[in-house]
Amino acid sequence: MSVDTDHNPTVKKRSGISPLRSFFAPILRPMRRMFGHLFFSSITRRILILNLAALVLLMSGILYLNQFRDGLIDARVESLMTQGEIISGAIAASASVETNAILIDPEMLLELEAGESIVPKVDGLENLDFPINPERVAPVLRRLISPTRTRARIYDRDANLILDSRHLYSRGQILRYELDPIDAPELSILDRVKNYFGGFFVRRDLPVYREQPGGTGALYPEVMGALSGGRSQIVRVSEQGEMIVSVAVPVQRFRAVLGVLQLSTQGGDIDKIVTAEREAMYRVFAVAVMVNVILSMLLASTIANPLRRLSAGAVRVRKSIKAREEIPDFSDRQDEIGNLSVALRDMTQSLYGRIDAIESFAADVSHELKNPLTSLRSAVETLPMVKKDEMRDRLLGVIEHDVRRLDRLITDISNASRLDAELVREDAQPVDLEALLKNMVSIFNQGHLGELNVELNITKLPAGTSSYTVPGNESRLGQVVTNLIENARSFIPKKGGEIKVYLAHKKDHIEVRVEDNGPGIRVENIETIFKRFYTDRPGAEEFGKNSGLGLSISRQIVEAHGGTLIAENIESNTDIDEFGGARFILCLPCE
Repeated sequence: MSVDTDHNPTVKKRSGISPLRSFFAPILRPMRRMFGHLFFSSITRRILILNLAALVLLMSGILYLNQFRDGLIDARVESLMTQGEIISGAIAASASVETNAILIDPEMLLELEAGESIVPKVDGLENLDFPINPERVAPVLRRLISPTRTRARIYDRDANLILDSRHLYSRGQILRYELDPIDAPELSILDRVKNYFGGFFVRRDLPVYREQPGGTGALYPEVMGALSGGRSQIVRVSEQGEMIVSVAVPVQRFRAVLGVLQLSTQGGDIDKIVTAEREAMYRVFAVAVMVNVILSMLLASTIANPLRRLSAGAVRVRKSIKAREEIPDFSDRQDEIGNLSVALRDMTQSLYGRIDAIESFAADVSHELKNPLTSLRSAVETLPMVKKDEMRDRLLGVIEHDVRRLDRLITDISNASRLDAELVREDAQPVDLEALLKNMVSIFNQGHLGELNVELNITKLPAGTSSYTVPGNESRLGQVVTNLIENARSFIPKKGGEIKVYLAHKKDHIEVRVEDNGPGIRVENIETIFKRFYTDRPGAEEFGKNSGLGLSISRQIVEAHGGTLIAENIESNTDIDEFGGARFILCLPCE
């Protein structure tokens, strides 16, 4: 069945590529090849974004909670206060008394003696009126205010405006008024960005400054506070968002308040300093961002690149069939990636070892099954041609022997193939080896009553140890002990045969020894006897009765429990025999 993709809109929608993606594909593809490992890696993006986010949050907090602006306002308030004290003192000194009369107390004249005169008292000056003369104060105010950008206003005792430094100008100066431009220039993108982000840091808790109509100061709290004899200050914000600091100082002479001097900063003076400080912080922030990006990329490269190589190595291991791939080695790194590399390498080696074991096991199984099958096939093919009953009975005996041998092989192979899975699935439980050996030896002696007696010797436990307990699977450890005893039984002589089992507690492990007085093991076969399907038993009558998997399974079980199983010969005490028997040593770690 064919599908017409030209006339099927569903297929076209799924398989089609958007024009925008197809346009940028030739550009993005080379970039991905060159910088894909750095910029398009998920770990790299996360590290970069998280580090930059932390830096941005830190910078935002610094800008929002910046103490520089508060310190600058406090410094400006102190400066205006000091300047106001100086100017108010100069203004008070320029005030004069506008009267041509001298007030004399008649009662004091009657009390005078001959030749005495009246001396004016200082206390009497407190009641005199010293008005502020604008004509005399203006030159003083102009000289003191001109070097600064501070605006000064003087109010009388009724809070009426007397002088404003904004409208003072000396001879030869041109009076200028700040008017709004007719055509305001269009702001650049950078200025718009600055204004946008600057709006987040404008203080919304300050009162808005507005010029009072008629020049009255009654609506200024700081002016009314200064009329009562104290100093006042307040911080406002203009309608354009510019901060204005205003202080008011009373003009006093002989403790009499003649008026109020109000000093205020120009709109934008403090904001320009704060803006310059912020721009310096922005430059530092830009450098920090660059350094952060570089360090983040280096950090990501030390994490993402090794992980990528490990992932690629794992993919190669999965795809390779014949070749043996190696996982990159980062074991020299003392961190999690180094541990991951070691774990992956060990896992890969274990996997390859398991594959080799399976292949070897399959080859051994096929070889072991082939021998009885070949014998069985020959006997079956020969049976119809045999005419004598004696030969027929012999062939039937061979067939029966081979069938039993096949059944035994298949059973042992099935048990061996399930062993690994069972050992992995089952959890380790405390196993008392003393009780286990007593039960196994008792069962064996009862099964061979009168034929053979297995002797059990248990060494006394050392001080500080309460039992012969090991972690493991009790049934599997019992299988190991049974295999070792049965193996020893098959080699000892029928008369005078001895099997001894020893249990001892060593420093960091528990040792079980199974000794017999058989012929021993040939030196070249000390390790060969643990291979699968290997058997070397005396007497032709023993052929086919053993699969050769007992010792192999026993070592496999012991190694799964973290222990070791070795074999050695016992030295003979006589000159007749080469060896005095065989000894199997089983070592298991303590609990």
